[in-house]
Amino acid sequence: MDPAQGGGLHRLHFAFVMGLLTLVPVVLGVVLMAWHARHRPALRFAREDVTRGLPASGALALEPLPRVLLALSLVLLALCLGRPQVEGAVMPEDTQGVDIVVALDLSTSMRAADFKPKDRLFVAKEVISDFIMSRKNDRIGLVVFARDAFTQAPLTLDYMLLRNLIQELKTGVIEDGTAIGNGLAVSLNRLRDSTAKSRIVILVTDGDNNAGQIAPEQSAEIAQKMGVKVFTILVGRGGKVPYPTGQDLFGNPTYEMVDLPVNIPLLRQISTVTGAQMFLAADRETLAASFAQILDQMDRTKLEDARGRARPVDVYPLLLWPALLLLLLAILLEHTRLLRVV
Repeated sequence: MDPAQGGGLHRLHFAFVMGLLTLVPVVLGVVLMAWHARHRPALRFAREDVTRGLPASGALALEPLPRVLLALSLVLLALCLGRPQVEGAVMPEDTQGVDIVVALDLSTSMRAADFKPKDRLFVAKEVISDFIMSRKNDRIGLVVFARDAFTQAPLTLDYMLLRNLIQELKTGVIEDGTAIGNGLAVSLNRLRDSTAKSRIVILVTDGDNNAGQIAPEQSAEIAQKMGVKVFTILVGRGGKVPYPTGQDLFGNPTYEMVDLPVNIPLLRQISTVTGAQMFLAADRETLAASFAQILDQMDRTKLEDARGRARPVDVYPLLLWPALLLLLLAILLEHTRLLRVV
């Protein structure tokens, strides 16, 4: 069987070759210990005829053992510093993922409170955070837009970072407006260098395009040429909706009914051109369901960095523990059974 296709390990190598240079002083130290052991002074009796007839101890033959164990321990420790590795077999990965960019509308209309008791942005942030934390292998990026669009986070697997960034989002930071075309264009730019076969944009907005330098239809055509699917989600209802105007004497928010226009045909066109789908979300439940349906439609694909490949496996622990045990044994013998008087 080809080792590249089966199990097992092969091809021993050292990841840190410079660490092997420690073998030089180790070898010199071993030689010095051997020389010293042969030439060190010994305790002599005044009359050798008295000791000549005494039986030799069995431990005498083991007298060099602590030094041998110490030498072996030092050699193994030096080899550990070289970080020995073996190349694991190439195993097919079942880890699959999709590159996703979430484009979120931060125009002031997202403060509309038709998702009572919370506003549209609050609920959208909650649902998007839940969606992100439910993923495992998908790289996700975040783009925000109002009158212009900006990248909040590039494609990443750091879901905690994304969630924290989303929690900090608020309206009014970007000049007001709804530049859907710009938001989609910036999202596509984040996917431009993606090697994933399946790439999607989830565009979450509550209104009509009324700003920006790029028309939404133009961005949709670019997405279609790139093979990127754009799922659009309309948050909230069109027409007159409660909008915060301030606070009453008791600090409670006050609202008045404001007419906020939407453009359902435009959002549907963007999704249709790119081979995706549009969703209407009038409450938190339908918004969460929209994200769930999008996941059901996504083609699963492997990311470039999740493809099967040979992975180095560190084996220095297999040398480290024996080295420590040998060192401990040498110390014990040196101070107990093989204690020398010099």
